[in-house]
Parts: sequence; structure tokens; C-alpha cells
Amino acid sequence: YEAMAGVRYDHEPAQRGALPAEEDWDTRSYLRHVPTVFEAVRNEFGPELPLLHDAHHRLTPIQAAQLGKSLEPFDLFWLEDVTPAENQEALRLVRQHTTTPLAIGEIFNTVWDYQQIIREQLIDYVRSAVTHTGGISHLKKVLDYAAQYQIKSGMHGPTDISPVGMAAAMHLGLAIHNFGIQEYMQHGAKTDQVFQQSFTWTDGHLHPGHQPGLGVDLDTDEAGKYPYVQAYLPFNRLHDGTIHDW
Repeated sequence: YEAMAGVRYDHEPAQRGALPAEEDWDTRSYLRHVPTVFEAVRNEFGPELPLLHDAHHRLTPIQAAQLGKSLEPFDLFWLEDVTPAENQEALRLVRQHTTTPLAIGEIFNTVWDYQQIIREQLIDYVRSAVTHTGGISHLKKVLDYAAQYQIKSGMHGPTDISPVGMAAAMHLGLAIHNFGIQEYMQHGAKTDQVFQQSFTWTDGHLHPGHQPGLGVDLDTDEAGKYPYVQAYLPFNRLHDGTIHDW
């Protein structure tokens, strides 16, 4: 796999190849290890550095509550996707046990997915991507609803979101009053050649540039130079062989 060989592939952490890679997962080891990581980082870099962590839907509600509580001394900016978010009632239990801020929503698609968790103030950041959640207008409705409860934006922005989606999130973030933070992963040189962008990233800040609209032009001739290549996200197995949430 190119990703394993250190060659950049824009859809990180997908790996090119005929089959997905298999990874191992042990929740108990994870819950013991993660607090020691944040303790070391805080000791090295001090209290001002914002720290964020993604549990990637892998925990049960009580495990998520345990993790959030154990990380409270390290003052996280947020703890993301602690438990499968389709079970929205589960977040009540997490909230009962920890004050660590929660971010959820990158797998959500509509305002209805958020209705309960915003109304009951079970999260602190909305993690949806513009491209997955009905576009700018629809996600703005979600964020306007969230603003009533002092819940902020934290829009999804990995490299599988194209520069068009990234630009849309940036413009939406500029238009709302409850902006929190914008996830951003820089695309590779080939992607930048296909998507000509006016926005720039410098010292941790995005600037929209001065082109009209979203400020991104698609070069279809350039895109035609890069044929489709199979790539897959990994999958997880527990020690007993059970498939687990990746």
C-alpha cells in the first residue's frame, strides 16, 4: 500500500490496494493509554495548547463516559465521536458523567439527526460536512438551530472532502455567529491541480481569497489524467476475532 510506504494519498487514512487492511482493537487498553498520552502532552507543551481527540464511534456509552471523565484534568478542546451517534439517547449518560466538551455529527445528514442532541444540549460542536448535509443552506439551518443553545460549529474537513466542500465550509463559517473551529487537512499537489483554489491557509487560518462564488474552479481535463484506483478504509477486529466499529 502506498500509504504504508509513506507515499501521500489524499484520502487519508484510506489505503490503496485490492482489499482493506485489517487492524486490531482493544478498548480496555485504549482507555488506560489515552489519558497518559494527554498527560505527557500537557507536561511538554503546557496548558494553552488546544487538544482534540477522536474516539471514532468505538465506545459504548459507559466507556465514553469513563473516557470523558478521565480526560477532564487535561482540558480538551473537544472529545469527538465517543459513541455511535445514531443512538442519541446514549449521550445523556455521557453528559451525566463528564464535563469534557463533545463533538459529534460527521456521519449525520439532516437537521433531524441533530434535533434531540441539540435540543437537550448533549453536544458542544456540530461536526457535519457541508457536502454530506444538504449543502450550505441546509447546514446553516442546523447551525442556526445550534446557536440557540450556544453550540458551535466544527465542520468536518478531511481530505476526502474536496476543495469545493472545503471552500463551502469556510464561507459558511464566515456567515454564522456561532463559529467554533474548522477542521482542515491540506490536499496534495494533484488535487490542487484539478481544483484551482483562491482560498489560502497560513499560520492556522484560512482566507477565502478574492475570486467570485466559492472561489474554486474544476479542471476536468486535468482530472482526466488520473484514473480511478481502488482504495479502502481499514477495518477493526477485537482480540476474539469480532468485527468492531472502525
